[in-house]
Amino acid sequence: MTLDVISLTRKLLSFNNINPPGNEGEIANFVGDLFARHGFRTEYHVFEKDRLHLIAERGLSLKKPPIVLSGHFDTVPLGNIQWSCDPFAGQINDGKIWGRGSSDMKGGLAAMMLAAIQAFKVDPPESGIRLIFTAGEELGCLGVQQLFKSINDPGSASAIIVGEPTSNLPVIGHKGALYLNAVTSGISAHSSMPELGDNAIYKAAKSILKVMDFKFEIERDPLLGFPTINVGKMNGGMNINSVPDHAEFTIDIRSTSKSDHNKILSKLSRELGNTTTLETLVNLRSVSTEENDPFIQLVYDACGVDRTDKGFPKSLPYLTDGSVLQSAYKGVPTVILGPGQPEMAHKTDEYCYINKLEHSVNIYKNIILKWRN
Repeated sequence: MTLDVISLTRKLLSFNNINPPGNEGEIANFVGDLFARHGFRTEYHVFEKDRLHLIAERGLSLKKPPIVLSGHFDTVPLGNIQWSCDPFAGQINDGKIWGRGSSDMKGGLAAMMLAAIQAFKVDPPESGIRLIFTAGEELGCLGVQQLFKSINDPGSASAIIVGEPTSNLPVIGHKGALYLNAVTSGISAHSSMPELGDNAIYKAAKSILKVMDFKFEIERDPLLGFPTINVGKMNGGMNINSVPDHAEFTIDIRSTSKSDHNKILSKLSRELGNTTTLETLVNLRSVSTEENDPFIQLVYDACGVDRTDKGFPKSLPYLTDGSVLQSAYKGVPTVILGPGQPEMAHKTDEYCYINKLEHSVNIYKNIILKWRN
């Protein structure tokens, strides 16, 4: 296989890593073998059956912690709408490469891989490189959480790049997430005699209305704005002619650097009362780096950012593995930067522009080589 970003992206797209079930084992082995052939030390960690994380390192030294490049192998399902192309073939036309994961984020993985390999051919970076490619990102960054709980020593880092789709425009923060499952209980009875039962759905409905009116009472984050809350799913009951004795719904809170998850959870629990039990599903902090940080300024230069552009600094409302990584590496500067089109993530007929892919290799490589200074 020719080692260029288009060929490599097409190869990565050929692996079906729709999550669930993910099946990231084969793609992890392929990527790890490629890194090993180019002098990287590779290490695999099991997420679940047939699912692997990969850590690849080269050139680490005691002079300076390495730069960390991060991405994920898994993709979302194809959806119910018929694709106009084979989602695993990497079809190329109209200046685009098409396929599930082309933007989110196998194109980014390919660009990071090539940039890391090429950097050592140009001038080995004194701090070295660590690449962390995870399984199980798409359903709440579960994979990277499991990975960092399972490894004894994650090492240190000087900076982090997360290769999620940003159209090669650097993003210096994103919101955190507090996902909750809310449960209400009642007493079943025949629906013709509801007075003999206790309706769990009614309790859930009252709690949902309280969630809708929930006030965070938190000051605005200059980068991330205000937190948000949403009820995204609910179910309950056995059938139409029974009083339901069980109901549940989900709560999705997107937080900022001004948010304290424990305080939010405590306030929400008080307002919902003892009829509703809350279970925490995901609890991840926001990501934020000061725009004047030297690493961010270097990234801006590599991306050709005009400092007078009113579109900066940029932030994202959704979650990435950066939540776990920045926390694990003690708050080092973190940027979300990838060649994919943000608006194409999770869409039918997903694509990534070829020129963005090719440009991203040079962007990543320049960041790696110049970060030493």
